[in-house]
Amino acid sequence: MKDKKIKNVFRQGAISSEFIGDSIAKHQAKTSIGAHNIFLGQVRADVIDDKTVSAIEYTAYEDMANAKFHEIREAAFEKFELTCMHIYHSLGTVKAGEICLFVFVSSPRRKVVFKALEFIVEAIKADVPVFGKEVFEDESHQWKVNN
Repeated sequence: MKDKKIKNVFRQGAISSEFIGDSIAKHQAKTSIGAHNIFLGQVRADVIDDKTVSAIEYTAYEDMANAKFHEIREAAFEKFELTCMHIYHSLGTVKAGEICLFVFVSSPRRKVVFKALEFIVEAIKADVPVFGKEVFEDESHQWKVNN
């Protein structure tokens, strides 16, 4: 698996429900799969210092981030019995209520997908150089702190 091509996981703007639905539908023909698990990261309208977040502007060191996503992917395939894994992350502006991260894992067995998904999402949050600038309703902004 080490020679696999590094994929570009980034999508411009929000990840649509249609894209998510199409991704799920494409897996129905893979009859060795017994379980899927999905994580959807959504932009919250947090209130910080009496100001409400209206969007997050995502930027990344794309080559470095894609390489790190690839490392996480390979580590997950080594650690868990996965059939498929897909990761998509937004770049650009994503409004409050919209999806910015879509992680989709599949396996023959259900318990695997729960453990694998948590491993993947925590690794993404800890290790991938993606940055979010919170944009407030008054158009001011600040860098987001991951938590």
